[in-house]
Amino acid sequence: MSIDFEQIFPQGKINSNYAQYFVGQSYLANLAAIDDNIDVDVSNVTFEPGCHNHWHKHLNGYQILLVTAGQGWYQQAGQPAQLLNPGDVVVIHAGIKHWHGATKDSWFSHVAITKGQSEWLEPVDQNVYNHL
Repeated sequence: MSIDFEQIFPQGKINSNYAQYFVGQSYLANLAAIDDNIDVDVSNVTFEPGCHNHWHKHLNGYQILLVTAGQGWYQQAGQPAQLLNPGDVVVIHAGIKHWHGATKDSWFSHVAITKGQSEWLEPVDQNVYNHL
């Protein structure tokens, strides 16, 4: 499938390691070499239209999303979904249940800066997503 926007970071490869936690196809490109002196993951995550991840939490750390292309959604449990556009920044503290991904009609990319482990939870209710 061809992307309908220009990315500033590599799209990466099919995100097969985490595919079980996504609805639709995503791609992952590690942007920082992992070594003993770096305790965060910095990756570009690209979502095809309609692709989004499951509800999840970050344990013992945080996640920062830097939106670089397309349009997407971010939702924290108990809050309305937020439409995301290039230049938006989302800071997610440890233990906050949330999900993020593309809108139904747009590709979406963000740089994810993640410290700590993720706890993957249930899928987003597809009826709720479809009504955004």
